[in-house]
Amino acid sequence: MSKTEFRRAAGRAVGHIAAAGALACASLFSLSAHADNIIVLNSGEATLSLIDPQTLQVVGTVPTGKEPHHLFPTPDNQSLIVANSVSNNLMFVDPKTGKVQRWVENIEDPYQLGFSPDQKWFVTTGLRLDRLDIYHYAGGSNMTLAKRLPLSAMPSHMAFTKDNRTVFVSLQVSGEIAAVDLPTQKVLWKMPVGSAPAGLWLTPGDKYLLVGMTGADYVAVVDWRNQKVIKQIPAGQAAHNFRSLTDGRHVLVSSRVSNTISIIDEETLEKTGEINGLPPGPDDMELTADKRYLWVTFRFAKKVGIVDMQTKKLIKTIPVGRSPHGIYFYDRAPVTAPNGA
Repeated sequence: MSKTEFRRAAGRAVGHIAAAGALACASLFSLSAHADNIIVLNSGEATLSLIDPQTLQVVGTVPTGKEPHHLFPTPDNQSLIVANSVSNNLMFVDPKTGKVQRWVENIEDPYQLGFSPDQKWFVTTGLRLDRLDIYHYAGGSNMTLAKRLPLSAMPSHMAFTKDNRTVFVSLQVSGEIAAVDLPTQKVLWKMPVGSAPAGLWLTPGDKYLLVGMTGADYVAVVDWRNQKVIKQIPAGQAAHNFRSLTDGRHVLVSSRVSNTISIIDEETLEKTGEINGLPPGPDDMELTADKRYLWVTFRFAKKVGIVDMQTKKLIKTIPVGRSPHGIYFYDRAPVTAPNGA
């Protein structure tokens, strides 16, 4: 989504009463009793919010670079990387406390970021510069640029195949998916998929590539080996980003205009449920280790929310900064897909 489109959507966003159902405070506090601070990126005001998982209150605010959109843990889980797209740098923070560890400069326009499964490649998308930057990764903050690959227009989200050879990239303006070969750093192919593709997700065994269509109201199912869209799964308007339910079978997709989250069966390729009545702009999601609670950032509401996955109801919202985007907590194992891309 372009900055102009984002501002228009944000301007249309209205207030929302965020309590749907109720839970005793004690049971809410227990949802992450052993976790450290929950970290939320506020893209619109260059900060990250630290939330205490027991009191569910913001206990600190840390300055970042300009427009921090996405974050990702290092493979050793000793650092959390915050990508500051307009400041052209990466900020490494302690994933437990949010304390700044170090900065890496001259990483141009890092919008989305992620590691290949074998941890040999670190990749960033340049949404503003129409480019994919591929780095050799050697641990910690040690990365060496392998290739700056022109990739128009507006490369956004990514998904890596398990064989470590291919990264798929959504191109929001051109309405395409690009497949990039990591060993050679070359574009293998591009294919059209629809209006404003964003989030990407590979089903088990890398069988199909799911694409959240932010310019439409469905998830496109791509047979990527044959470069063909084989199905459209109905979802809410502006289907955007994915999060696994970690059961090996289901994945969630947030929809930023209809204010819903759809549940998709990765085997049958059918929508099996929906979480609705959410505040404006649901985007990135994170699941607690016990799979009971889903945390969601609401881009247009200056809030994060907690959904009870047993009842599929929003039970609490927490005010944070402007345009909250990425979210992370330390009490769950890292996932291979970018947080949110």
